[in-house]
Amino acid sequence: MAKAEIGFERTLEDGTKRDVYVAHNGGQYRFFAREKRFDQWEPVKAPPVEDWLEFLDCVRRRIARRKLMPSEENRVMRAIREHFPGQEF
Repeated sequence: MAKAEIGFERTLEDGTKRDVYVAHNGGQYRFFAREKRFDQWEPVKAPPVEDWLEFLDCVRRRIARRKLMPSEENRVMRAIREHFPGQEF
């Protein structure tokens, strides 16, 4: 993976926004989240499927801009299938 972190913003059901970033380290994807800019990043133990799918979308956009290798999409999809069997893309 060219860059070890990919970040995005997510809106929760109650309307609050959260910053999320995913770090790729040692072959695993670790999710972190915070609510405000100067809050501490907190690890997310079990990220929801929405975060995984948003991460997959970010990876696909980076592949289109030639910032990631195309094989990275398959790795992310494999990780999603491990955590959420039967998930459609």
